[in-house]
Amino acid sequence: MPKRSGGRGHREAENMRELAKLKEKSLRGKHVLLRLDLNVPIEEGRVIDRFRLDRALPTIASLRKAGAKTIILSHLGRAGGSLLPVARELNSVIDAGFIPAPLREVHKTLRELGDGGVVLLENLRRDPGEEKGSAAFAKALAALGNIYVNDAFSVSHRKHASVYALPRLLPHYAGPLFVEEVSNLKKAFSPRHPFVLILGGAKFETKVPVLKRFLKIADRIVVVGAIAHAFFRAQGCELGKSRIDKSVSAKPFLRAVKDGRIILPSDALVSNGSAVEGKAVTALAKGDTIVDIGPQGIEELRRALKGAKMILWNGPSGNYESGYGGGTVAIARMIARSSAYSIVGGGDTVTAVQKTGLISKFDFVSTGGGAMLSYLATGTLPGIEALD
Repeated sequence: MPKRSGGRGHREAENMRELAKLKEKSLRGKHVLLRLDLNVPIEEGRVIDRFRLDRALPTIASLRKAGAKTIILSHLGRAGGSLLPVARELNSVIDAGFIPAPLREVHKTLRELGDGGVVLLENLRRDPGEEKGSAAFAKALAALGNIYVNDAFSVSHRKHASVYALPRLLPHYAGPLFVEEVSNLKKAFSPRHPFVLILGGAKFETKVPVLKRFLKIADRIVVVGAIAHAFFRAQGCELGKSRIDKSVSAKPFLRAVKDGRIILPSDALVSNGSAVEGKAVTALAKGDTIVDIGPQGIEELRRALKGAKMILWNGPSGNYESGYGGGTVAIARMIARSSAYSIVGGGDTVTAVQKTGLISKFDFVSTGGGAMLSYLATGTLPGIEALD
């Protein structure tokens, strides 16, 4: 039985002050800087996936009910795109304003904001100070409000100004979505057994700290997707044209593969330019490209999940963006049918679960991708530490 470990970092999470425990009278008439992650996919000027927006609505509604003057802070992408489409989508649900002006021009609008009012500021990343964690930019943001609330767990692994520097300048609280993320994810540190961790995706480097930690906690770790390729490479397999993250070697983990703590698929769905077929991973040719887990691998995963009391899943099993989502959908269905407590996270993974219509069958769906992995690896995040 793996060692049950609470890990470091829980003290920070337990010391967070929660917005939900703050009396409404403490919020009425106050300018509340609400950090959300409204970095949603947009095509042709329209929001095409409302998952993160919908998750944030209850927090906005509670602040409106309390009579707070809510100023929403968010980012969009890395190239400085406008949050105007998000503002339009938000405004279709609640009466919310949008301020595209620079910070120095925002104060007049905020003075006119009534109790229960809501405004969304333009993309924070249009100011280079946001990603640099600038103290000056954080100070400029702090001048807009009386209270800071972080309900953006999914960006709290970054020491950006609005996540790490800003809360230190104002009375600060964790929003309900943030608290929900932490309380659910930390269950993985002291799980019900048997506990199965499924790790997929493309970047092996980002999964290594999670693997190291959960080899001491999980009963079985199932590795799928392109991160499995690093293991196949370490075993000396021909991988053809398959994607491989060569930044970190999987050789230190091969002993765990041999003793069954890490389970790899024995076959793969491969494309060779003229056909897509299932092949044993030991039989790939130089012209082959692995695009998804194979049928035998799916059955192996099904056996690994049998009897599980808790399942944690992050990362698709194949090249989901290129249409190879069969394995990922199969995993979603297996977990949905299981009686285990289930947690899923990661952008493509959550998108796949949404498309299956099974999202309500999961006990918790995390908004975090990188933040989820960082928290699982360390038990804390910069955004958590800033709220301590």
